[in-house]
Amino acid sequence: MNPLKRILAIGWLCATALTAHAAIDPALLKPLAGDDPDARIEAVNKIAALASDDAVKVLNALKNDNLYATPEGRVYAVEDGKAFDPESGTTVPTPDGIDGITVNNRLRSAIDGAMSGLRLLSADRGERLAAARSMEKNADPGQLPLITKALEKESDPEIKSVLQLVAATANLQSPDAATRKAAVEALKDSTNANLKPLLMQLLEKNPDGSYVEPDESVRVAAVGTISAMNARETRTEFVGNLFYGVSLGSVLLLAALGLAITFGLMGIINMAHGELLMIGAYTTYVCQLVFRQYLPGAVDFYLLAALPAAFFVAGAVGIALERTVIRWLYGRPLETLLCTWGISLVLMQLVRSIFGAQNVEVSNPSWMSGGITVMGSLVLSYNRIVIIFFALFVVAAVWAILNKTRLGLFVRAVTQNRRMADCVGVSTGKIDMMTFGLGSGIAGLGGVALSQLGNVGPDLGQGYIVDSFMVVVLGGVGQLAGTVIAAFGLGEVNKFLEPFAGAVMAKIVILVFIIMFIQKRPQGLFAMKGRSAE
Repeated sequence: MNPLKRILAIGWLCATALTAHAAIDPALLKPLAGDDPDARIEAVNKIAALASDDAVKVLNALKNDNLYATPEGRVYAVEDGKAFDPESGTTVPTPDGIDGITVNNRLRSAIDGAMSGLRLLSADRGERLAAARSMEKNADPGQLPLITKALEKESDPEIKSVLQLVAATANLQSPDAATRKAAVEALKDSTNANLKPLLMQLLEKNPDGSYVEPDESVRVAAVGTISAMNARETRTEFVGNLFYGVSLGSVLLLAALGLAITFGLMGIINMAHGELLMIGAYTTYVCQLVFRQYLPGAVDFYLLAALPAAFFVAGAVGIALERTVIRWLYGRPLETLLCTWGISLVLMQLVRSIFGAQNVEVSNPSWMSGGITVMGSLVLSYNRIVIIFFALFVVAAVWAILNKTRLGLFVRAVTQNRRMADCVGVSTGKIDMMTFGLGSGIAGLGGVALSQLGNVGPDLGQGYIVDSFMVVVLGGVGQLAGTVIAAFGLGEVNKFLEPFAGAVMAKIVILVFIIMFIQKRPQGLFAMKGRSAE
């Protein structure tokens, strides 16, 4: 054969190979036409493991009652008057005498499981991972051929790890004791809590007193795996409580930081502080509406506008309150408390009149949605992570303002000795106004953070005013470092107490502790230094 003919022959063979259908072994198809339900289910799983187009056609035809069989047991998929022969992979005339294959619920369930398992071989990574996660909950030993094939082809480490656990779960039902033991030991690294009941069933006893799992070595392995799972759950719960304690502490810090300035440095008992948080949250809501209406393409960046807007709106409200009401009440704590409480009621009613009594929704931007999965099952949400770092940034900014700016110098001077500061030319009235505005603006920033954790309503601030005062008093009046430590400390204690005592009892325990602590140390964690401490 000359070279040209050889090249043409090779090309024809390649083209034929590319267009040819992969035929299905008749031995796999014949049980579908039989009466043995177990053999039919086994055949479905083996056909699915082929993961070919012809296998999908057969399974779809069986599921849709379009699969027929001849008296000799040969199977055809018939649709629209055309018969597809899976043994040859071709379309043929519909044979005479064929009869429809009956599908019961058990077989239909097996078909659904097999079709779902075929997604393990999808080209899309997300679809493969979702299929593997789904099979992890109810793996069937009959799907092992498909799982094994998927494991051989899989290159993604995360999906491969899940598939290994799926295979181990399916092998728990193997008749071979060594296989079951290996499967139990392989599940030690699983973070799926749904697997624990399956393992515990192995340790249960039958009515006659015998164990469900007859092999002792498998039971011993099950005890070890359950212990490993319990230890992992304990570690995960600890880390979760630690994270959510820090998250709660950051929220308390943002809520209490402004109060630490107005109450700690100025001595004003501002019961309307919670409503300044609410104003910051509603300002965020308004910014979101404006961006949705006029800048829909940039709606993910509405928070960048909401932060300065909330600071200035809440700060302006605070300055207005200080200039019109509070300036006349310095040195009269009871009157200040009652007056600001009345102001808080007025502000809540004003918000109800403008926005309505119902809560409004402030959505997280897309870059704050979702979270990071750590330790297998613990999800650290992006919005809480951002709020933690935002709270630390606000603390650093407040520290810099109070210690590195002219305003901060005047604030500290007025705090330590108001009369002397007035004598040397410091405008104490102006400093009081700006300090109260600064504390109110920081409360507005706290409202922005709160809007990202839940719905916004007129009563939003009421849930944080008492906690804010507890943070300030525990940390030490006028002490920024004490406020930070107290906020994170109360957040952690609260989260670690909740699983044992409940949310309400945890707050009661914390309140009792603070009362007892203040009795022994009235100045809080950090005592104020200077003449004001006298």
